[in-house]
Amino acid sequence: MPKMKTHSSLKGRFKITGTGKVKRYKAFRNHLLSGKSARQKRVLAGNPVMAAGDVRRLKQQLANIK
Repeated sequence: MPKMKTHSSLKGRFKITGTGKVKRYKAFRNHLLSGKSARQKRVLAGNPVMAAGDVRRLKQQLANIK
């Protein structure tokens, strides 16, 4: 049987924590930051944990990421 491969584009977009939760990155935080308010940049800081319903869809594609 062939091995299950990780979806390559998802490798850099998500991280799996030690307890198995999936952390994601927020949009609108990469460039053109000088035009955004300090409050907006503060709100966009940090990497939230994904919702359970979304994690179920990703688990198969993130199978080999530790």
